[in-house]
Amino acid sequence: MEVVSARESGGPVEWEADVVLKDGSVAHIRPIAPADADGIRAFHAHQSAESIYLRFFAPIRELSARDIHRFTHVDHHDRVALVATLNGDIIGIGRFDRIDRSSAEVAFNISDRFQGKGIGSVMLEHLAAIAQEVGITRFTAEVLPQNRKMITVFKEAGYEVSSRIEDGVIEVAFDILPTEQSKAVQLAREHRAEARSVSTILFPETVAVVGASRRDDSIGALVMRNILGAGFAGRLYAIHPEADQIQGVPAYPSVLDVPGQVDLAVVVVPPKQALAVVRECGQAGVRALLVLSSGFAEAGEEGVKLQDKLRRRARRAGMRVVGPNSFGLINNDPAVRLNATIAQVIPDAGRLGLFAQSGALGIAVLASAARRGLGISVFASAGNRVDVSGNDLMQYWIDDPETDTVGLYLESMGNPRKFSRIARHLATVKPVVVVSSGVSSFAAPPGHRTRTTNVPPQAFDALLRQAGVIRVENIHQLFDVAQLTLHQPVPRGDRVAIVGNSDALGALSAGACLSWGLRVTHGPVSLLPQAPAAEFAAALDAAFADPEVDSVVAAFIPPLVTSVSDVRSAMTTVVSKYEKPCVATFLGVRGVDGGLDYVQADGVSRSVPAYATPEDGIRALNAVTRYGQWRARDRGTTVSPVGIDRAAAETLIARVLNASPEGRSLDADETAELLAAYGMRLWPAVVVDDVEAAVEAADALTYPVILKSTSPIVRHQPGIAGLRSDLVDAESVRDAFASLTQRLGPLAADRFVVQRMAVPGVSCVLRATEDPLFGPVVSFSVAGPPTDLLGDVAHRVPPLTDVDVTDLIDGVKAAPLLTGHRGSAPVHRAALADLVARLSVLADDHSELASVELNPVNAWTGGVDLLGADVVVRPALVRKDPGRRKMG
Repeated sequence: MEVVSARESGGPVEWEADVVLKDGSVAHIRPIAPADADGIRAFHAHQSAESIYLRFFAPIRELSARDIHRFTHVDHHDRVALVATLNGDIIGIGRFDRIDRSSAEVAFNISDRFQGKGIGSVMLEHLAAIAQEVGITRFTAEVLPQNRKMITVFKEAGYEVSSRIEDGVIEVAFDILPTEQSKAVQLAREHRAEARSVSTILFPETVAVVGASRRDDSIGALVMRNILGAGFAGRLYAIHPEADQIQGVPAYPSVLDVPGQVDLAVVVVPPKQALAVVRECGQAGVRALLVLSSGFAEAGEEGVKLQDKLRRRARRAGMRVVGPNSFGLINNDPAVRLNATIAQVIPDAGRLGLFAQSGALGIAVLASAARRGLGISVFASAGNRVDVSGNDLMQYWIDDPETDTVGLYLESMGNPRKFSRIARHLATVKPVVVVSSGVSSFAAPPGHRTRTTNVPPQAFDALLRQAGVIRVENIHQLFDVAQLTLHQPVPRGDRVAIVGNSDALGALSAGACLSWGLRVTHGPVSLLPQAPAAEFAAALDAAFADPEVDSVVAAFIPPLVTSVSDVRSAMTTVVSKYEKPCVATFLGVRGVDGGLDYVQADGVSRSVPAYATPEDGIRALNAVTRYGQWRARDRGTTVSPVGIDRAAAETLIARVLNASPEGRSLDADETAELLAAYGMRLWPAVVVDDVEAAVEAADALTYPVILKSTSPIVRHQPGIAGLRSDLVDAESVRDAFASLTQRLGPLAADRFVVQRMAVPGVSCVLRATEDPLFGPVVSFSVAGPPTDLLGDVAHRVPPLTDVDVTDLIDGVKAAPLLTGHRGSAPVHRAALADLVARLSVLADDHSELASVELNPVNAWTGGVDLLGADVVVRPALVRKDPGRRKMG
């Protein structure tokens, strides 16, 4: 069947999407096209009589030419139709036809062979999002009572559905504007589908190694040995054009010749042969590919093209892809025992899930885990990340009972918004530790698909903090943290006890705690080096029993009299009695590398993590303590300010872009109109060219007023006074105009602005920018030197909760100026938070807003005054995480 693209259909390219279905397979959704006529006929011919009747309310065995033309020719505005395809064949059709300005009738037709995979639900999401783009807010549908599946699709979508029966037909209607319930349903479905998709990759019953070789020194032979050496519990086949068997495993010329279903194909062939292999795997119904072959995008422009073809071909066939240039996969589950890697050292089974993008660093990650004795549950290397990414693995780990801590090594990030919401979900149930070398295309290794970004590194840090992620600097620190989270409870607070047998170690430990912001509330307690084991136990027991202690740091040098084994036994005996974490350092003592194993009173096996230095252990303890505080706190509810008129804002933006397709800055009236649609009142400011115009404006605004220069040179040069305030009458306005004109000279040539004078307060700056990678980013700062000289700016990525808004405002070092610094009156925090919330929702709703700057915002005891604003509108960027399910 001919493959049609959205571009060929005439429909918007952004409506085209690959989606993961309920069973973990992949389908392609795109606008319908006239070229789909034969595909529609074939689709209809294979439908059962019952499905045809449920769709058309009549037994129509063959569609007429007129019907085919009507179905395939749409205007993509009042009449929209999407098709879901697999291998080019149409497996589902969804459409809506406008009834009036704000409502449309929606209908679906899903292939009998593919019902139950969630295609109808996905298409409803996409049609609802498209409908909102063209001004439709309500769907209606007519459904026969026996069509229970379609009725279920509507009712389980999270919308408020009303229905009535007339003439034996159920008429349903529902508003399609997103609600908390509909968004929750959509995200839950995405989570289940993507988790199931990864589960299919990690739990194959049949694996075929394509490129298996009889040469012992080949990559194909190494992969075969590793799979066999791990004791893979499923069926293994080798694909070789000539051999009957390789390493005792049955061999076949092609995947097409393998008997039965192949779940995972491990591809180890030269890149130019890979496309043919992918085609054969698609024809054979292989569910997923692990491509270890290199020579794709990391090798240059030709490799980029080859990699893109591989991705498209795999997705059109419904297959997920790990790689190319992947280091491999490990699943240590006893029911699977899969080691499809090229690693020489494999950690034992354990409860740490690991993901790495780089193959070379994947080797380092596995070797480091094995050296520390940290067992892993699942390991995955994404390589060039053409499809499966860390986001997919995190979806799986959310519900994986075999994984307690997740470690991610990220060299680039293709979809930060999606990463943020998935990581936040995962971090609520288990720690997520991230090592990241960068998020921009400049930092990404060759071969990684990503976009450039204009946001500062602080914005990425803020995104991780929002999500509750533990960010560390390197692999060493990742495992430092993992040792603690895997074996010790999460601290309930930041109060620390220090116990040891060295004054120097105690002082060093206390200094490290204080530098990280941990509070030392017990000790340091320093025993004598010759203290017996009973004294060690008593000191530790007192520290753990102290109600003012949340964590214990134990730092010892070799005791002079007591044996090391007695000290170790005393420590584990005490630790096992309490549900408080402990980190330890044993300088110069052998046999404690990694930790001291013990059994908790409830029978749970644990270990006291032992670190080379107290600083390493305390750094890890601080990271886990901050994670525990994030996990324990109320994360708030998504902000939803009242009095918002989205339609008015959309109309204004559309009007501007229709007149200026490349975009432009809004004028003062347009800016005020846009902000007013979101409940933000911009104070009027009158631009004047001469003194009399200034007086006239001041009289109209009422006194007192200010007069300020509009010159950007004046606005951004400290020490150049371009403003006069407290002008109480016409004469003072004239004096100020003359004084500024004389003082500024040519700098004031850009004219002046007259504005009513605000009550004295704290001047703030709020910004929202649309970033190619991150989407909308909201920033807050205190105006003046904190912003212009010190870069004291806080960032958050919408959608924001009320807690996020509070954290954003408190996230600048100058925040004390807002709370009554040195006896000044505190500002109205609720009013300031409301303004931040409204700006965040405005930016989140409209990707056409390249930038919105509210400056200055005067925050004072009685409220906030929005004194100035600049808005730039441009054609919308396609966001990486749109309001409908879509693979990256």
